[in-house]
Amino acid sequence: MQARIDADFKSVDLAVGGPSTAFAFCNTHKLEKCKQCNVDFTALNRVSKILVTNPTLRCPPPPTVVQQKLSQAVANMKDEGNNLYKLKKTREALSKYNMAASIAVQRPAWESAAILREELSTVVSNRSAALLDLGDYLGALVDAETVISVRRQWPKGHFRKAKALVALGRIEEAKDAISLGLQFEPNNTVSHSHAQVDLCLTSCFRSSADTCLS
Repeated sequence: MQARIDADFKSVDLAVGGPSTAFAFCNTHKLEKCKQCNVDFTALNRVSKILVTNPTLRCPPPPTVVQQKLSQAVANMKDEGNNLYKLKKTREALSKYNMAASIAVQRPAWESAAILREELSTVVSNRSAALLDLGDYLGALVDAETVISVRRQWPKGHFRKAKALVALGRIEEAKDAISLGLQFEPNNTVSHSHAQVDLCLTSCFRSSADTCLS
């Protein structure tokens, strides 16, 4: 085993910050991620930051241990956004969704990725709806694409994408998005008809603040 470790060992010229930061950088350019030096300490520094800000944490706990306070903070901020959205205070709701997303991505790297995917996709999906209402159709599309990349088999991400594409006048692409989303509907048959797609497309032209959030 030691021989294999020695064979794979590669020295890296790095610089380390003080005790209060304990971050690693490339020694030449003092960058966390440096293309010229071909190093990326982003993940390492993220773990380092968590350990520095939690001095009682001697080592990462098992992945089954979840920070309930963080999950509750995400849920509370998302719910505040949903309530504001339903009251037509869309810009204020957007701010809450931004805050919820920022909290969600702070989840430690050693915790289950499934929790992060579910929390982040739900918040970003709602943010997509808010951006759509505010007329930022491209932003709504980017958020919908993010939801799909994080949680591909969740139909709502595809329908969010379809709504944004309809707003952008890209109807055929919207139909494709709906068609793909229908494949992930649990009650949908494998072979869905054009009528189903057209029906969902028609619903994309309607807005319902009370039912579109998660």
